[in-house]
Amino acid sequence: MITQAIETKFIRASGVRGPRIKATAWGGSITIGYDHALDTDKAHKAAADALIDKLDWEGNFVQGGNVKGDGYFFVNIEG
Repeated sequence: MITQAIETKFIRASGVRGPRIKATAWGGSITIGYDHALDTDKAHKAAADALIDKLDWEGNFVQGGNVKGDGYFFVNIEG
């Protein structure tokens, strides 16, 4: 497996859809609804975990904020 960083971004609600989080890596992307039961960090982690599952990746991913403050990066620290 090639290690890729995952970037998550918050997407505001529109007239059609509620707020959501998009997780993106070179291998693909996924968008999930924002879970208001979770705090911000955990909501972004849920999106990253959904992409990790979708791409069938393994490892231990750590989370760090991005410069713009609208999302996070997740990097695999194993291997």
